[in-house]
Amino acid sequence: MADGALGAVFRVREFRVVWVAELLSIAGDQLARVALAVLVYGRTGSAAWAAATYALTFLPALLGGVLLSALADRYRRREVMIASDVLRAVLVGAMAIPRLPLWALCALLVVVVLLGSPHTAAQGALLPEILHGELYERGLAVRQITSQTAQLVGFASGGVLVAAISPSMALLGNAASFALSALLVRAGLVDRPRPGASDEGDAPADAPVGGLRGAVAALFEIATDPRRRALVLLAWLVGWYVVPEALAAPYAAQLGEGPAVVGVLMAADPLGSVIGAWLFVRFVPAQTRARVVGVLAVGAGLPLVVCLFHPAVPLTLVLWAVSGMLSTAYLLQTQASFVRATSVVGRGRAIGVAASGIIAAQGMAVLIGGVLADEWDPSTAIAVAGAVGALLSVGAAVAWHRANRHHREPADTTVSASG
Repeated sequence: MADGALGAVFRVREFRVVWVAELLSIAGDQLARVALAVLVYGRTGSAAWAAATYALTFLPALLGGVLLSALADRYRRREVMIASDVLRAVLVGAMAIPRLPLWALCALLVVVVLLGSPHTAAQGALLPEILHGELYERGLAVRQITSQTAQLVGFASGGVLVAAISPSMALLGNAASFALSALLVRAGLVDRPRPGASDEGDAPADAPVGGLRGAVAALFEIATDPRRRALVLLAWLVGWYVVPEALAAPYAAQLGEGPAVVGVLMAADPLGSVIGAWLFVRFVPAQTRARVVGVLAVGAGLPLVVCLFHPAVPLTLVLWAVSGMLSTAYLLQTQASFVRATSVVGRGRAIGVAASGIIAAQGMAVLIGGVLADEWDPSTAIAVAGAVGALLSVGAAVAWHRANRHHREPADTTVSASG
């Protein structure tokens, strides 16, 4: 396709629907995270409670990706997305009940995050059916850019909004965002049959198994496929490159800077992600993207190694932003190549398991980075994380090069139902 503009994806009606629905949910989620932090801390006066509640907005996604993602392969993907949004709207609305006990608030939050996993798996598996050929990579880049931008804006404005309308009203706003998302998906997406279903709509006899057994089966399938195994390893190694964001506060303190610098440092990676996604899809030719994945993965760790020399804040911002640019670029392509290499019938479960691995890898890398920062200092921990990520990426890149040497991704022959 001659037109290199990312805006080409917006000519596809179904993508516009998915994009707007996702943007609504992201904005609502960011508002809810701020609201929950304010609500819990205001009621308990405990920073530990506030931090634990914030962690609950992420951690259950690991379990949900393993246990629930197969729902995106056993049922119609549009209906999985709608059901997930409707249930989350109801549960988040219940969280807005005044003086709800903290244990109940946390329990509802866990279920809400768990329900996000089948929605994410269904959406990820459906996107290649909506965007074909090179449009798929562009769609991934657009989603990355808008999600990172929405998170930046959400965190920047969330505190002001919560202060103006109260935490309970902010939670109701998040519930409304899920409801609107469900309505958009219901009205704007084609009602496709279940993956692999017959013309009568029956589920395939070999529909992927869910739960822990299904997750183990998906991991085995990925592990025995050299191409997908290398891609997943590269994707999971991105965890080492989020360590700087987690250590922004102690790193700023090490440089003798205050809280204002912490927010600026934390914004460096998302800003780099936005720029990296745009540059990669806009200027790197489609036929060369898969070949440079390994180089970009290794390169993403090298700027972080420079932190060993305690660079000043301006240089640190540049280094972290460059790392974010390169890591986002290679992650976009690993996702695209992985999805194309996966059967449409088991795509939802495979995406869910791979995404759960990314979450787990990030958690482990951040934990190790924190331990190293306490043992040595934050700048050394960040440099070690970058070096480990780069070194491990060399091995994964070699494996990817060997597996992909004689392979050519097939052309997308799916017939579009929209546009």
